[in-house]
Amino acid sequence: MQNNSHAKEGNKCRVKKTSLSQELSKYLAALRPWSFTSSFTPVALGSALAYMEHAEFSLLISLVTCLTALSVHAAGNLVNTYVDYVRGIDTKKKKDANHKTLVDSVLMPGDIAWLGGLSYVLGCCGFLLLAYISPARMEHLALIYFGGLSGSFLYTGGLGLKYVALGDVVVFLTFGPLTVVFAFLSQTGELSNEPIFYAIPLAISAEAVLHCNNTRHMESDTDAGIVTLAILLGHTGSYILFVMLLFLPYIAFVYLGLHYSKCLYIGTKTLTKHSQQDPSKG
Repeated sequence: MQNNSHAKEGNKCRVKKTSLSQELSKYLAALRPWSFTSSFTPVALGSALAYMEHAEFSLLISLVTCLTALSVHAAGNLVNTYVDYVRGIDTKKKKDANHKTLVDSVLMPGDIAWLGGLSYVLGCCGFLLLAYISPARMEHLALIYFGGLSGSFLYTGGLGLKYVALGDVVVFLTFGPLTVVFAFLSQTGELSNEPIFYAIPLAISAEAVLHCNNTRHMESDTDAGIVTLAILLGHTGSYILFVMLLFLPYIAFVYLGLHYSKCLYIGTKTLTKHSQQDPSKG
C-alpha cells in the first residue's frame, strides 16, 4: 500500500512539473524569442565598438544593456500580438496569421497584456540599473532608451505606425542605430556618430526580414486595411527591394572594411556559404 501511495504521489509531482513546463513554454513562445537576435546583435556590436575605439568594456554593463534591450523587444512583440488580435487582423479565418498565440487561444488577451506590462517594467528596471552603473549621463541614456521604448509600442499600439507604412522606419532605426549607439554609450559614456555607420548593415538586415514578412502577407494585409511598404511597391517592386536589402549589407561591409577596419570583411564570408547551399534544401 505504501509503495502504491508513493507511486501516486510521484505521478502527481511529474504531472505538476509537466503542466508547469507547458505553461512556461506557452509564455516563452509568446515572447517570440527566435527574433531576439535582432536586439542581441546590435548590443554586441555596440559593446565591441566601445572596446575597439576606447578599450573600454564591462561585462556587467553589457549584460544589463542586453537584458534591457531584450525586455523592450519582447514587450513590443507582445503589443504587436495583442493589437493585431484586437483589431481583427489576426483571426482564425486568416491562414497566414502572423501570431497564433491568441488566435488559437494558447493564451488569453489578458495574459498577453500582463506579460507585456511586465516586460516593460523589466526594461525600465534595467535602464535604471544601467543609469547607475554606466559612465553615461542619464539624460543621454534616457533619450535613446525611451525613444526605443516608444518605437516598440507605437509600432502597432497607439498610432500604429505599422499600419501606415512607417513600420519599416521604426524597425530600421530601432534594430540598427538606436540599439548600437545605446550599447556604445552605456560602455563609454560618450555619444558618437561612428557607431551609426557600423549599425547600417544590421539595420538593413532587420528591414529585410520585416519586408519579407510583409510581402508574404500582402493580400491579407490589404483585406485588413493595412498599408505597408510592400503593398505600395507591389509584388515586383517588393521583390527588387528585397534583393537589394539582402546584398546592401555586404556592400556596406566592404566599404566599412576599406575605410575603417578590415575585420569587417568577415561578414562577406556568408556570401560563400549561400552560394554553396543546395537550392533543393531551401
